[in-house]
Amino acid sequence: MTHPLDLVPQLGHEQVVFCQDPAAGYHAIIAVHSTALGPATGGTRYWPYATTADALLDVLRLSRGMTYKNAAAGLALGGGKAVIIGDPRRQEGRADLFRAHGRFVDRLGGTFITGEDVGVSPADLEVSATMSRYIAGIDGMGGDPSPWTAKGVLRGIQACAVHRWGRADLTGRTMVLQGCGNVGGHLAQLLRAAGARLVVTDADPVRAARTASAVDGTNVLPDEIYDQPGDMFVPCALGAILNDTTIPRLRVEVVCGAANNQLQAPHHAEALASRGVLYAPDYIVNAGGVISGSIALLGETPEGMAARVHNIHDTLLTVLDLASRDGVTTAAAADRYAEARLREGRG
Repeated sequence: MTHPLDLVPQLGHEQVVFCQDPAAGYHAIIAVHSTALGPATGGTRYWPYATTADALLDVLRLSRGMTYKNAAAGLALGGGKAVIIGDPRRQEGRADLFRAHGRFVDRLGGTFITGEDVGVSPADLEVSATMSRYIAGIDGMGGDPSPWTAKGVLRGIQACAVHRWGRADLTGRTMVLQGCGNVGGHLAQLLRAAGARLVVTDADPVRAARTASAVDGTNVLPDEIYDQPGDMFVPCALGAILNDTTIPRLRVEVVCGAANNQLQAPHHAEALASRGVLYAPDYIVNAGGVISGSIALLGETPEGMAARVHNIHDTLLTVLDLASRDGVTTAAAADRYAEARLREGRG
């Protein structure tokens, strides 16, 4: 079995930094995949990884995804990611931990700019920002990206509807939504406003019930979500949820959601295609959050930023059409699209 360290040269990472401050209870990994188009940007994830190897694999995949996400979105930014290993429910000493994180981010001198991800709140980032100016997703640095991520995912869902059914209208469509956190909760509201019916789940039963009630939807147990009949499966939780076990259980025509690295392995794109399920590559669809940061990071106007998020619809349609034209999976087509942008930027 390949060790995650062996993936560093294979995936093309520029820098991987293991960070620790035992006094603060801080153990983290920061991965800079590419600065070819600009400083590496990507969120910080706080998660109770079983092993350091698991954390390393996650940060390597996530950081590469950020490179491709930013390139496909047309942003002059590279890709990176940070993961903090631990219990995200921890409150005692939390400020010390995020101050330590800010210090380590600052030591990279601006090659890596980070923001919010799973397990991290804007309040946590405010603490990190006392130690580093390279923190985004806070007041004055783009704000909470979650609403913009949700808006971009909605545009991706509408593009999928056009590609599969010939019209963007979601009225009466059933969305099977996994994850009701910051992004999933916003997206559920947007989908309901667009006329969709929702079946939802979340690892937090209280949050799932609250979301279901707010959108007049159905709440199911986490493992039951894959078996729900509907039009689209909308993953908005953790990655690697499309795999040999779950793909045969899906009862939908489309997969389009906010979660990063939804495919457990590259061959799962073929597995979805063989079942006739249209897969919307996640880093195309979920780019709204990082695009929202372009106001602070790149001097984008609010109007220009909003237009970029809106354009996720057209970008995804281009990728889906490219897949059909070239006879490849949508995941391969997305990579080709992003790699073309990277070549243009380097040139």
